[in-house]
Amino acid sequence: MTGRREFIKAGAALSLVSGLREAAAMPPPILPPPIAADRLDQGPFGIEQDEGWYTVATTTPSAAPIRNFGTGLVGYTWEENGPALAVRRGEARLEDAIEALARLPFVDALYIRCDWRDVQGRPGRLDLHPVWAATRDAARRHGLRFGFRVQLSNPEIQPAKLALPDFLKPKVPLVTIRSRSGRGPERVEPRYDHPEFQRAFRELNELLAAELDADPLVEFADLMMYGFWGEGHTSDYPSPIPDPAVAERTFLDMTERQLAAWRRVPLVVNSQPDISRTGNRAVLERAVRGSAWLRSDSVILDEPEQIEELAHRPPWLAVVMEDGYHRHYRTDGERYRVDAAGVDVIEHTMLHALDVGASYWSLWTEAANLAAYRERRPAAFEELERRIGYRVRPSWVWQRKRSGANELVVAVFNDGAASVPGSLRITAQTPDGKPLAGGGLDPGHPFAGRVRLASLRLPGGPAATEVQLRAELEVKGTKRPVRWACAQPLDEAGALVVRLKNWNDTDWRKGI
Repeated sequence: MTGRREFIKAGAALSLVSGLREAAAMPPPILPPPIAADRLDQGPFGIEQDEGWYTVATTTPSAAPIRNFGTGLVGYTWEENGPALAVRRGEARLEDAIEALARLPFVDALYIRCDWRDVQGRPGRLDLHPVWAATRDAARRHGLRFGFRVQLSNPEIQPAKLALPDFLKPKVPLVTIRSRSGRGPERVEPRYDHPEFQRAFRELNELLAAELDADPLVEFADLMMYGFWGEGHTSDYPSPIPDPAVAERTFLDMTERQLAAWRRVPLVVNSQPDISRTGNRAVLERAVRGSAWLRSDSVILDEPEQIEELAHRPPWLAVVMEDGYHRHYRTDGERYRVDAAGVDVIEHTMLHALDVGASYWSLWTEAANLAAYRERRPAAFEELERRIGYRVRPSWVWQRKRSGANELVVAVFNDGAASVPGSLRITAQTPDGKPLAGGGLDPGHPFAGRVRLASLRLPGGPAATEVQLRAELEVKGTKRPVRWACAQPLDEAGALVVRLKNWNDTDWRKGI
């Protein structure tokens, strides 16, 4: 790929989370978390509340990979240059390359990054490239999910083609832009603010949402943004919209349209600084306030501004991380730079994703190379599998006698590098599936490396029995099952079985 991160990036500092916008401006209010309607009591739990207590269960962390919504390692079935290298050379079938990627045991989700022309060839309907059907089929068969980005601009395919579908090109003014440094070739960008572009974009967004928003296989969708690769910039090339105020209004309107259309699937906004003066700061702030997750397309060669935004984001939002350098994980004689500690350049990028609390790490397209590299240098892969995203477990479970009934106080610990990307819901139920008590934790809790307590007050009398503790993740009103990340045995659905203590036992603790 030509120059994806060689482009010079510059811009004034902004920290979205800390609220700094301009030196003289007041910081915006802190983004409030969306509180669950059935919020669980999360303490404090004073000793005077109960008539006796006992620690009835504890768990320890699992080192095994745990596949849950909102976290994982992502294999690319299509990137901005196309499918896997062998498919591009005509040496392999697209379906076979996707199958090879999907069956890797460490791949948790698939991802498509394609152009507008790859999803729509005529007005009024979608014409999805075969990669979409093949990706959905592989995800379904292997118990995976998939995310995607539809690019409105792609410099990789110019000058032969534009990302725009052919039917739209005669209707929208196209602007030739030139690198300010003089180092790059001429590029062509559409006038995003033109009425015909906006009409077509509105239709594209509505068609995509109608097709994919209700699909349970869809993990996330990248916000369709301005410029090269849809990242929100045109590098050191000027914007095709001469008035920055018009550009900002245009892309804020496009953001609002997407936030309104995608009611179930999480949207992901790129944290690219506003080097092209097209309103990226305003788009980023608005998207995050609409509960969009964050993404960055590099981790080592990102400027301080992006690292600050990613690492100090609102904790209930996920981060999707990738790095395009060395994306092919070549093992056919290529030697990667290794530092004095024996850590190579790929391992540096993978492990730095954990430093910003990433929820996802991108593996790109090359299944055979990935498998060979992981076998040769497994340490970074194993660390990602142990720590990427959130990894929650009921670390302590206390049973308390309270008001003539049983109360369970569950301390949920998060062994992952990221906080919970939504609201974690906990349910206690009988072995035959009857719900006894449940509700949601505050969004983001437990934070990475932290513990959060919650009360489940069980109905009925004090009879001893077993209960199953189950977890779900709620994002944008949709609930998905979560498997506890503990070393102790779970049932087939990922629940922890807890045996309650008999009220007649003589070793209940009180006043000790």
